[in-house]
Amino acid sequence: MSEFNAEDVVVLGRFNSPFGIQGWIKVYSYTDPMENIQSYRPWLVKRNGEWQPIKLSKTKKQGKGLIAKLDSVDTPEAARLLCETEIAVPKSALPKLEIGDYYWSQLQNLKVFTESGELLGRVDHLLETGANDVLVVKGDADSVDRETRLIPYVPDVVVKSVDLDSGSIRVDWAPDF
Repeated sequence: MSEFNAEDVVVLGRFNSPFGIQGWIKVYSYTDPMENIQSYRPWLVKRNGEWQPIKLSKTKKQGKGLIAKLDSVDTPEAARLLCETEIAVPKSALPKLEIGDYYWSQLQNLKVFTESGELLGRVDHLLETGANDVLVVKGDADSVDRETRLIPYVPDVVVKSVDLDSGSIRVDWAPDF
C-alpha cells in the first residue's frame, strides 16, 4: 500500500521518451524555471494506481529540456515503460509560500464567485501567458451556464480574495464576460 494519497502530492512533470541507450529518459517539467524539478525529492510515480517513490540517480540539461537517470532503469526498453508517467512530489516537499502566494495546484477546483456572490464555475486549470497567469473557469452543475471563462489572475485588481479553507475565489468580473 502506498503512503501517498492523491491529496498528499502535487504533479510537477512527466516522463516523455527514452534518451540514449543507458536508460536515460526525457523529462517534461511543469516548474518555472524547468530546472527546479531537480531540487524536489522524493520523486513519485503512479504504479498500480498508487503513488510510489522512484530513486533518481541524476538529472541534467539536454538541449532545451531535461533528462533523468533513475536507479534500476538501465535500458531504453525499461525507460519506455515510464513514458507519459507523471512525476509528483509530496506537498510537504514544496517550499512554504509567502502569505497571498499560491501554487497552481491549490487554486485548481476552487469555486469562483463574483463580488456579488454569483457562481461562475470552478478553476479547471491555469495558463501562463507571459503578462499574467489566467484562471480557466468552467461552469459546473451549480452554474446557470456551462461556458468556459478566462479570467486574468491579477491579485487585488481582478482576484479580490482566495480562501483555501472555504474552497473559493472572489473576483471582480462580469458574469456575462
